Amino acid sequence: MNGSGPKIDFKRNRERMVREQIEARGVSDTAVLRVMRKVPRHLFVEEALIPQAYEDHPVPIGHGQTISQPYVVAWMTELLGVEKGCKVLEIGTGSGYQTAVLAELGAEVYSVERVRPLWEQVRKRLAELRYHRVHLKLDDGTLGWPEEAPFDRILVTAGGPKIPSPLVAQLGEGGRMIIPVGASKRSQSLFVVRRENGRVIVRDVGGVQFVDLVGAHGW
Repeated sequence: MNGSGPKIDFKRNRERMVREQIEARGVSDTAVLRVMRKVPRHLFVEEALIPQAYEDHPVPIGHGQTISQPYVVAWMTELLGVEKGCKVLEIGTGSGYQTAVLAELGAEVYSVERVRPLWEQVRKRLAELRYHRVHLKLDDGTLGWPEEAPFDRILVTAGGPKIPSPLVAQLGEGGRMIIPVGASKRSQSLFVVRRENGRVIVRDVGGVQFVDLVGAHGW
């Protein structure tokens, strides 16, 4: 898939990515490390950008969107604490890479994307890669997927000015949501939101930078 250029050792690049970018920064969940070594990230970017697929930075996927930096994907996935059989809502399907990571962990993934061309591309891509426990919807992600609620886990891959109330309402008891939130666009804090005994508990775990969460409860 790398055209007429030099042959790329994708497996070696994935191993280096995990070792130097992810494990070195403290991600230690063995299941997360396993799937980061397995999912072919280069199949989720445009062909011209394949040489950048395993580098330590986000990669543009068109329409003002990106595939997140590998470390950020692994860190957020570890924070999410996905267990086999979890029902996971993902807001912002994008390239489908994070979706594939969640599916490889054994989750039933419900993913919402608002950009039609990306949604069309990712439907084809995930089908070709045989990710069958993935359900895709074209809609305003800030509204969640109420017909399928409640969810055990919710992962939001874009940053808005607040935590959307529909997503909080769709988080099941004992559930967990990971979401970037910030008063200024593209500069946010990553929040871990938990529902425990009917209470909603929010924890700030550090600064991040994501594309804008656009919608009725976003920008």
